[in-house]
Amino acid sequence: MKSLIHSSLTLARASIDDLLSSETSLQTIDKIIMLFVDTFKNGGKIIVCGNGGSCCDAMHFAEEFTGRFNKSRSPLPVLALADPSHITCVGNDYGFDSIFSRGVEAFGNENDVFLALTTSGNSQNIINAFKEAKAKNMNTVVFNGKTGGLLKGLPDFELIIPGKSSDRIQEVHMLVLHSIIEQVEYVLFPNL
Repeated sequence: MKSLIHSSLTLARASIDDLLSSETSLQTIDKIIMLFVDTFKNGGKIIVCGNGGSCCDAMHFAEEFTGRFNKSRSPLPVLALADPSHITCVGNDYGFDSIFSRGVEAFGNENDVFLALTTSGNSQNIINAFKEAKAKNMNTVVFNGKTGGLLKGLPDFELIIPGKSSDRIQEVHMLVLHSIIEQVEYVLFPNL
């Protein structure tokens, strides 16, 4: 049992070390932070989505902004497209491939950011939401994994975690998302 835990944590550490050794990835994260800061300053919001565990990460990301992270501050507008009634209604009436794009169509504006969390870059519902965000002239950010899949090279900003397993990719995604939230709070609320 102990060896399995050690192996799992060693793989997680290797994924983080890979990210830290990539100057390009670190620069991309800095650019994403400033995009989010500018979006909030200009009255925009972030719309985020993902499937499975990435959907849970999307909700977690949203609640850290609408609730609090490290600072007691005003809430910031982040919307996770994860409402079960919306997902089941749209999935039933239009198909699963439309569950996120309909939300982007309903809530997205030109001064907003679309953030997709995906471990493959190949899920059709994420791709359709991305296309809808592009059609609305939204800034697009994709946290991706493995080789980047069909979305590779398409968003304004992309962070690809080159892992083999979805769990390691999602762990790094969440670590980066927490770091981004921390920095956004620091920039927007320096005196708290």
